Amino acid sequence: MEAYNFETAIKPFFWVASDKTFSVCLNAGTYKPEIFEWRKDEGFEGNGYDWASLAKVFLEEKRPDLAEDIRFDPEADMFCAYSENPDKLKEFITGFKETCENELQIQDLFLKAEID
Repeated sequence: MEAYNFETAIKPFFWVASDKTFSVCLNAGTYKPEIFEWRKDEGFEGNGYDWASLAKVFLEEKRPDLAEDIRFDPEADMFCAYSENPDKLKEFITGFKETCENELQIQDLFLKAEID
């Protein structure tokens, strides 16, 4: 049986550790572009800001217990979530990635996302 590998499990998101904060990032446009496709007429493009909007809804709806520990710093070409608590950030990204892989759950959350 293969051992669980966190960094493999969260791909295409990737983990970045520094002295005091930890980040999880995604190159925008490389993962699940079809999620954003069906709301493109509203201005969604699948950029870093759109991913942050989706992630905020995920936190509000699915993991409000993590909300005060997770912050976002998106850019047009990159989604980035960060925290000083690596365990909370790992919980967030593991749950968020699972939700992204479930088409019905991610569509439900995306309906509530607001363009940034």
